[in-house]
Amino acid sequence: MTKPVVHESAYVDESATIGAGTKVWHFCHIMPGAVIGERCSLGQNVVVMGGTRIGNNVKIQNNVSIYEGVELEDDVFCGPSMVFTNVVNPRSAVSRKHEYKKTLVQRGATIGANATIVCGVTLGAYCFIGAGAVVTRDVPPHALMTGVPARRTGWMCECGAKLDEEILGTRCAACGKSYQRKSQVLTRIEDTDA
Repeated sequence: MTKPVVHESAYVDESATIGAGTKVWHFCHIMPGAVIGERCSLGQNVVVMGGTRIGNNVKIQNNVSIYEGVELEDDVFCGPSMVFTNVVNPRSAVSRKHEYKKTLVQRGATIGANATIVCGVTLGAYCFIGAGAVVTRDVPPHALMTGVPARRTGWMCECGAKLDEEILGTRCAACGKSYQRKSQVLTRIEDTDA
């Protein structure tokens, strides 16, 4: 595997771990104890705080901060200038470092440009958060979330194509993967025990 590539303007603190093939671009700061997987791309002006974990093949676009308490699983996409928070009720004069909430972004999730993810939520596998959406609660796998506050407005395939909302069992027109919906949960048919 190739070594990570770190631009000369970026800072990588001691005890930070960066996986093979990862690219860290201009003006980034990777803080002590941060763990970044293989084949990731961190765009310009990305900050990764200590104690965070980033999986393999994660794409983080320009101007994104990964705060303590955030975990990104494999194949996550973070669009330009999207925001994670880590405290529910911040005040400048009140230290709440002991109150950081965990935010988990599961495998294959996409977060659009300028979206805000309020801390303490889980974004399900392969969900799709639309540009500018504000997520304040857990998101089911494959859900398409848009608006302020974000609401489910559809379902998304693993390949990123929108699925037909009207049928309970559906096949993705773009890639052919099959899905089944039960209540508010969408699963790949190949993954069920049926």
